[in-house]
Order: sequence, then structure tokens, then C-alpha cells
Amino acid sequence: MMRVLGMRVFGRPVPGVPALGRAVPGNSQQPGSRLRRSGGPVLIAAATLLVVAAGAPSASQAASAGRAASAGAAAAASGASAARAPAPSLVPPPEPGSPPGTVPASGSAPPMAPLRPRQLLPADLLVVSATPLPAAATAKIRRLHGVRAAEQVEAARVKVNGSLAAVLGVDPSQFRRFAAKPTALHSALWRSVADGGIAVSYTMGQQARLPAGSLVTVAGTKLETLRVGGLGTVGIAGVDAVVSDAVARSLGFPAGNAIVISAPGASLPTLKSNIKAVVPRTAVVELLVAPAVRAVGGSGTGGSPAPAGSAATGGLLSQAQLGVFLRAAVSRVGMPYVWGAAGPTAFDCSGLVQWSLAQAGVAMPRVAADQARTGPAVPVSRLQPGDLLFYHTDPTAPGYISHVAIYLGKGLMIQAPEPGMDVQIVPVDLGSGFAGAVAVAPTVAAAAAANPVG
Repeated sequence: MMRVLGMRVFGRPVPGVPALGRAVPGNSQQPGSRLRRSGGPVLIAAATLLVVAAGAPSASQAASAGRAASAGAAAAASGASAARAPAPSLVPPPEPGSPPGTVPASGSAPPMAPLRPRQLLPADLLVVSATPLPAAATAKIRRLHGVRAAEQVEAARVKVNGSLAAVLGVDPSQFRRFAAKPTALHSALWRSVADGGIAVSYTMGQQARLPAGSLVTVAGTKLETLRVGGLGTVGIAGVDAVVSDAVARSLGFPAGNAIVISAPGASLPTLKSNIKAVVPRTAVVELLVAPAVRAVGGSGTGGSPAPAGSAATGGLLSQAQLGVFLRAAVSRVGMPYVWGAAGPTAFDCSGLVQWSLAQAGVAMPRVAADQARTGPAVPVSRLQPGDLLFYHTDPTAPGYISHVAIYLGKGLMIQAPEPGMDVQIVPVDLGSGFAGAVAVAPTVAAAAAANPVG
């Protein structure tokens, strides 16, 4: 039975998106973005994918797939020696030069040709539709001025081991050039995807405890058990995992319902308008990169914050809002970190920020990379309580924003750190992973949560 579930891209509802089977509630997206383009540090916006939610398979399918996954998990946990030297039938030896933690495919897929750094492309825009997009639309996009490449993919939100995840179905040999450099160059990872495995983002792999070689159940129109071929963040923030287009279609993803576009150097707002003219009216076109609002001047990670009430920010948090926000965050100290949780009793890093600001009546995006564009950048010397602190913690995409904390003042911050730990107050970390800070402007935050930039 097909049901309708509203789709959201950057939090904006798009009516008429089919849900395969039973609607699945919630949003478990994780942080991820990047600093990009010359001319100084810029906090970058990233897409928040919420497309087709796939329904639950039958109980017998669930039990069968669950047993398979449990067997795989038991094998993985049966002993240290097994973890270090898994059976060849489960985890083939890595290809020469493959990174640690990558599980190559079993060999049925052809070898993946090496990719050279000069072949890499930024992912600049995304088209998403509830239904398959015509191939003619992709062809027209490729002919638009400024477009370097356009790749048609499948996009859906499905449950992976019971947690909602944004998953792309791709042609690995073509799509990998859009990924972050360390991930794009890992041929073994993409070969594992071509052979029917799943590659999960570094953050999801670490926080949801999905090591390379483990088995996961993916709930599309039926349950499938897939092997995690490796951890690697792709070029679109908010994307938690990648499978082959064949696997995506087997899971029930709409065929070719999304297009990833690279247009380095182009005027992206202008190109966005041109793309809208050549795709179906029901499709959504979003920018994947856009500069955060920031004032001129200052030093460090960005300019000095614009004054409250200015047109640049739409007004920063009021003292009343700041008080409610900070009290709400501190009241969560001691509550557990849970991947994808956004309160009220369990949180991931961006979930803590979103929930705490919601108590003050401020709407925030769900993903940390989008939270980084909710106000002007703030240099370290000008930090004030309530500012958001952003971090790079993902070695597979060193420029991505993958963690957020809340500045409390007096050199302290509050954060939801990682699985096995609780919400905590700790000294501010300004080490090598520090990416910058922003002062939250409610109207800018609401726009980031509900509408595309540009």
C-alpha cells in the first residue's frame, strides 16, 4: 500500500512524496559539511535529505534478516582474533593501498579504476523528486552554462539497523568523483559498493557502531542484509550511506529521483533558477554550498558579529531567549548520547542544540552543518554565551563540520559527545579540529531550517 509522506529538503515540506509501506517517523541525520572556496574561511551550508521513507517489511522477513544480522554481529564479536582476521568468505583481503577499515568486495564486481585528484568535483546543487526524473532533464542540465557534471542517483530515507538514514543509490564508478577526497580515492570502498555492499559515513559508522565488515539490515520495501564495505563521508552533508543503484532499486527507491550537480565557479543562485526551468515542477532544487552570513572585519574564524537587530542577521538571540536556551541545555547534563536523538532525554550533538533552542522558541536545522549557517561568524576573541562552536572530526572528509557544542562562557562549553558518554560541560576545545563559531540569529535560523539559501 502506497502512502504519502511529506518530503523535506532543508526542512521545507514537499507534498506528494510516496512512502513505501508504513510511514516512518523521526529524523536521524548527522552533522557533516565543509569549508570551501577561496577568499577566507567560510562556514558552508549543506543539504538535509529527507526523501522517501521506506516501510517495514513483514514480520517473517524482519525475523529472517534480523537473524542474519545477529549472526554476523555475533561472528564479529566472538573474539579478538576473529575481528583481526575474519574468514576470507566474509571479508576479503584489502586491495594494495586501501585505507585501514575498508572491506573490499568479494570479487564479482570488476576492479574499480583508480581516480586521480584532478578528476574530483564539488557537489554544488541537488535536485530531488518524489518520482523518477526523466533522463532528458539530466541531459538538459548538463548543457546549462557553468555545469561541469550532473549525475542521476536514487535518494531515500530508510531504516538501517532500525535507525533512519539518508541513503543514496549510485553508480560507484561515476559518483565517487563527487565525494570528499579521502573517500573518493579509496577504490576498495567503491568496489565493495559495486559488489552489493553499503558504505556508511564516518560519523554514522563511529556513532552507530557499524564497523567495516559488519552486517546491517536495511528496510526498504523488503528487508535486506548488507555488509558495510567501509566508512567514508561522501560529498553531500546529511547523506549517511551509499549503495549501488541496483541495490537501491531492489530496496524500492524511485529510480533516478535525484540529480547531483557540480558547477565550480558558476553563480549558483542563477544556475538554480535555470535548473528549475528544465526539471518537473514537482522537483525541488537546492544549493549544497552557500556562504554563512558574516560581517566584514575581525579575525580568526570569521568576521565580528553584526549588531542585534541588523538586516544582516535579522537580530541575534535576545537576553530572554539566551537565558531559556542555556538553562535548557544545562538541564540535560548527564543524559545519554544516542545517535540521531534530539531529546528530550537523549541527544546527539546537533540534537542537543536543536532541542535546547526550541525551548526558547527558536527553530533550528537538524544537521550541524546547517546549524553553522544560522548567524554571523564570530572570532574567538568575541565569543559570548550561547554561541555555537563547530568542529572537524572526520578523517575521511577533513573539511566537514561533524560536531557542534554550545559556548557557556568562562571558557566552558556543553556538548553531547559520543556513544557511551553523557551530555557534559567541559573546557572549550580550540585545537586543530576547531572549525569556527556563529552567533545564532533566530530569523536566519528559521530560514535555514525551512528554506533553501539563495
